[in-house]
Amino acid sequence: MAEKTQKSVKIAPGAVVCVESEIRGDVTIGPRTVIHPKARIIAEAGPIVIGEGNLIEEQALIINAHPDNITPDAEDSEPKPMIIGTNNVFEVGCYSQAMKMGDNNVIESKAYVGRNVILTSGCIIGACCNLNTFEVIPENTVIYGADCLRRVQTERPQVPEPLFENTFFGQ
Repeated sequence: MAEKTQKSVKIAPGAVVCVESEIRGDVTIGPRTVIHPKARIIAEAGPIVIGEGNLIEEQALIINAHPDNITPDAEDSEPKPMIIGTNNVFEVGCYSQAMKMGDNNVIESKAYVGRNVILTSGCIIGACCNLNTFEVIPENTVIYGADCLRRVQTERPQVPEPLFENTFFGQ
């Protein structure tokens, strides 16, 4: 059963949120976003705003957590929102703490994106890559392989759209 514990979970019309997902804290889910079973979205250090048309697959974890060196009771610990743009894909078992993410990004299976990383748009974080630096990833960057090599692709990646987008569900 989906764990929708209070603060506030807002789900826009047209979003699909599986009952077996776990959503905690102040979370806003945009239209046409699909959240698979066993996906977890946890807003403990501030709200999470998920834009339109995102796909969050099984066992993906999106978390707005307190940094290791700041306790929740520390002075000046104003809640910082995590903002996720449109048409992003969080593949099976990925982990994202990125506080700001643009549009059309893919975080592949088992990839890790830390709190201090800002993903612009059109980026791909490859399977099992660990990205925990203080940086803004330039548009259309692909990070891949065991050594997390980087390149910039000349064309924006095509992000898979949710299967139900052009499906009519009846009246």
